[in-house]
Amino acid sequence: MATERQKQERSVIDQGATEKVMAGKPPEKSATDRPALRRSKLLSLIKKAGLRGLLVTNPKNVTYLTGFSGDDSYLVVTPEKTVLLTDSRFTTQIEQECPGLPYETRTARKPMAELVGAFFKSSGSLSLGFESQHVSFALHQDWANRLKSITLVPTTDLVEQLRCIKDPSEIAETREAVQMAQRGFEVVKSLFVPEMTEAAIAADLEHAMRRFGAAKVAFDPIIAVGPRAALPHARAGNSQLSEAGFVLLDWGASTPKGYKSDITRVVATGKVPAQIEKAYRVVLAAQLAAIALIRPGASCQEIDTAARKVIEDAGYGKYFGHGLGHGIGLDVHENPRFSPISTDELKVGQIVTVEPGIYFPELGGIRIEDDVLVTKDGHEVLTSLPKSFEEFQARR
Repeated sequence: MATERQKQERSVIDQGATEKVMAGKPPEKSATDRPALRRSKLLSLIKKAGLRGLLVTNPKNVTYLTGFSGDDSYLVVTPEKTVLLTDSRFTTQIEQECPGLPYETRTARKPMAELVGAFFKSSGSLSLGFESQHVSFALHQDWANRLKSITLVPTTDLVEQLRCIKDPSEIAETREAVQMAQRGFEVVKSLFVPEMTEAAIAADLEHAMRRFGAAKVAFDPIIAVGPRAALPHARAGNSQLSEAGFVLLDWGASTPKGYKSDITRVVATGKVPAQIEKAYRVVLAAQLAAIALIRPGASCQEIDTAARKVIEDAGYGKYFGHGLGHGIGLDVHENPRFSPISTDELKVGQIVTVEPGIYFPELGGIRIEDDVLVTKDGHEVLTSLPKSFEEFQARR
């Protein structure tokens, strides 16, 4: 027989599922081969860099350029050919996820470096780029020993330049990730009881998001009760909601295709200290000031400065040390970056987080975070959870 808690959870989940159906049909799938289009754009960057090709080793970049979601695979991109270097475990998966994509496989008797060497054995002399941020020194040395006639050239962020601007399918995926995260949060928030621990909230949050279609959490949820909210990256522990009057939650969902959301809210679960309430209102004002400036061509440094000024003018400048936010997509942290030293400018199609915070040692912290799409006319806030101090009081 279902417990009262199970009935309550089921009710919230059913309501969310109904809303999802009533929201209308999902966007129709485009016939465009988006990975092929991305590879075409990458070839232009490769040519501009004076290279004959690029050896892609970052798993997220391989997925972005092919649609293949497996691991332990590299992608060779040249003007003449694109080939996935993988192993025999993924043959069926490759044919299902990216039909028509040429691939070569290795077995357990042949390490990946040997497959790379064999693939380029007859290539002759050429300049081959590699992703320097994702290749260890030992691996680079191994390649150098095997690829005697090839000049290995380190590159930085060639694929990431493309990834930071989302196409319509990626924007739709991110919308789904946001909805999965928000619905999961509503489930967990409705179940708050004084004896609930941070770890229990984190576990219930992941369970609820998965029931709404998430493949997994975007990252380990940050659940911090009271004074522990002063730790921007607090690990969920055994502190109970009854130990303070508020709790900070920073969480996100990952869709089956790997796109992430990233949201932070603070929930009042009891009497909130006056200093925390004041800080909350300041953080919210700072966030709204920053979001208002988001548009194509806007300076990420200037947007960070606008939020920071609100906090500094309130006398809390020394309590806000981290950057204002970052891009989000297949990774939780992508370009562009909001910070006092950022040189980035916003472009149409980027999705960014805006997350100012104030943190008081031994008292607690406040952070409010939303996911925002840069549009041709300005911006669209993808997250919709309430965040004014008055409406965000938890039901007790």
